[in-house]
Amino acid sequence: MIRLDNIGKQHGQQILFIEASAALHKGEKVGLVGPNGAGKTTLFRMMTGQEYPDEGQVSIDRGVTIGYFSQDVGEMDGRSAVSEVMDGAGPVSTVAAEMKHLEAAMGDPDQADNMEKLVERYGVVQGRFEELGGYALEGRAREILAGLGFSEEMMDGDVGKLSGGWKMRVALARILLMRPDAMFLDEPSNHLDLESLIWLEGFLKGYEGALLMTSHDREFMNRIVTKVVEIDGGSLTTYSGNYDFYEGQRAQNEAQQQAQYERQQAMLAKEIKFIERFKARASHAAQVQSRVKKLEKIEKVEPPKRRSTVLFEFQPPPRSGDDVVNLKNVSKGYGKRTIYDGLDFLVRRAERWCVMGVNGAGKSTLLKLVTGTTQPDEGTVALGGSVKMGYFAQHAMDLLDGEKTVFEQLSDAFPRAGQGSLRALAGCFGFSGDEVEKKCRVLSGGEKARLVMAQMLYDPPNFLVLDEPTNHLDMGTKEMLITALSRYEGTMLFVSHDRHFLGALSNRVLELTPDGIHKYGGGYTEYVARTGQEAPGLRS
Repeated sequence: MIRLDNIGKQHGQQILFIEASAALHKGEKVGLVGPNGAGKTTLFRMMTGQEYPDEGQVSIDRGVTIGYFSQDVGEMDGRSAVSEVMDGAGPVSTVAAEMKHLEAAMGDPDQADNMEKLVERYGVVQGRFEELGGYALEGRAREILAGLGFSEEMMDGDVGKLSGGWKMRVALARILLMRPDAMFLDEPSNHLDLESLIWLEGFLKGYEGALLMTSHDREFMNRIVTKVVEIDGGSLTTYSGNYDFYEGQRAQNEAQQQAQYERQQAMLAKEIKFIERFKARASHAAQVQSRVKKLEKIEKVEPPKRRSTVLFEFQPPPRSGDDVVNLKNVSKGYGKRTIYDGLDFLVRRAERWCVMGVNGAGKSTLLKLVTGTTQPDEGTVALGGSVKMGYFAQHAMDLLDGEKTVFEQLSDAFPRAGQGSLRALAGCFGFSGDEVEKKCRVLSGGEKARLVMAQMLYDPPNFLVLDEPTNHLDMGTKEMLITALSRYEGTMLFVSHDRHFLGALSNRVLELTPDGIHKYGGGYTEYVARTGQEAPGLRS
């Protein structure tokens, strides 16, 4: 369907692709992987004709329709979410918009004199809407939006009033409704909660077209893709299998290449030693010359490219008392809406609670109650003895000083720490070399999250409260964080939609449902096994 033949592409001084080739065939589900800045988005843009390769060509079979979801969703304003989604389906959305306009006009007393014309026009427009399959399309649009977490009220409300994350879901819904021959999805799992993520997983499994996608969610990628294309050092390498298979295969290839490289280096050292030893002796001149020529002809084996991931080692946190936080008879509401009514919840030392619940169930509210950023309407929240708390929330990223560099932000937070120690800390969280001189205002969402996390974990608290800590983080940083937190000796309370993170780190589950609050001894993996569901209200 779509082929990349010997493409070359350069942005300024940065070479992204050199004679790179790959193909996307009908019905394939392919994961696109590579380090940040390797050129994943550029590849999508070349395959959709928004950019062109400097060399080589991108070939697309005639008649193939493409849907492309990117993080840049553009302006959305003045229409309902349903209309915006249907807009991706072409002319039917224009007809739907006119129908809505006519319906409003027919209900307007000031338009009574035009009623006959309005009704006549409405009949014509409605007929056209039916012809184009509009009613079925609107039903499908609503089904997709519901799957992505929209209520009926949100579907019919002004899309311009939604947050950036919800607008992303609208843009994604447009592509899903299109059902093109080939779908390109750049980070579709960003901004989705666990329930929406699982719904999208099911949708994409049932999608019969070709799929090329990037995602920082390992479990999501594993369950959907059957092939992986890796961008590394300007080339494209294809692996058959899911993400776990790719990672294993890549490690095996690296080990083989390293062994080849070491064998060749040992042989070269031996030859060079011989040449150096006998080059001045006339009796060995022919042998020396022969070996020099042999070395010139040898094709050098390169050492494998190392992905720089530095492990972060926690300092042991101070020990807290056995009761870390105790909520007694807590009630909390917003306006007429009750979130908690008489909640009792005790967190004990070394427990790692993950909080599960659908959108609006009160997950973030619970974390705010525990951290004291919001107060209960009734009841008490008491921290235990010697508890030193660290709280990571999305708003924490807004507290960074935009004019400070990464290094200045860290050195201001820890004035007594040595330069080497802070540079090592920055390196663990992905800021190596000159990247520590970046101003905070130019950092991406992921970079800000990493910096806030670095600040929090350098002098570790004994009670970590984390609200979606893996949002914006790439797979490498997530793995580093999981490894570090698995060795952490303190207590944890966290919300996450990343199933790999949930399974690796939790040993208790607090489930918030409309039927009440349920507590499970055992982590997320045991919760799935016992309930038969991966998120509240969903069957796996």
